[in-house]
Amino acid sequence: MEILDPNLQEYLDNHCEPEPEALKFINRETHLKVLKPNMLSGHYQGRVLSMLSKMMRPKLILEIGTFTGYATICLAEGLTEDGIIHTIEVNRELEEMLNSHFKLTDVEKKIRLHFGEAERVIADLNVTNIDIAFIDADKKNNLLYFDLIFDKVRSGGLIIIDNVLWKGKVYGVDNDVDTESFRKLNDQIAADKRVEKLILPVRDGLLIIRKR
Repeated sequence: MEILDPNLQEYLDNHCEPEPEALKFINRETHLKVLKPNMLSGHYQGRVLSMLSKMMRPKLILEIGTFTGYATICLAEGLTEDGIIHTIEVNRELEEMLNSHFKLTDVEKKIRLHFGEAERVIADLNVTNIDIAFIDADKKNNLLYFDLIFDKVRSGGLIIIDNVLWKGKVYGVDNDVDTESFRKLNDQIAADKRVEKLILPVRDGLLIIRKR
């Protein structure tokens, strides 16, 4: 999933904030025990998410797609003292691992973990004035999730969508269903006058969207 030259990525890793010990453990555990460990955000992308969160000082974050909790913890690092991150995961089998991972950190009490289909959970939560939303779940529903949460994000808030360069395929000749789905997403966001947007070539591509 890395799109940057490995030597450049190593240099970037070595010149950002070090990976916290709890996240190093989660990284190792994920690669040892979970299928598709490459879905993990990892050190550099995690520090990007942490930095954005610390710059925003959010009171409310919504994450769609928890996986093993790595990005959840990174985003939670920037929360205000009374801030909360609601994170949604469809795979209930990850519950025990997630709870154990969150207990390793000092942000555990700020995390609210929800299980189920994201569309239903978002409706049940009925949250508003979201400061940051991070979409990193089933890719075919990216646009659906964007539309579901858009009115719930405050003006000046961020929506971040992962994997938007899709292993570099979006700017290549591939025309499979998943690649076309990401092209549609990127093109639609690029044309959306309600937002400011840019894609960071971090790992598999992070689309940063600021609501006007």
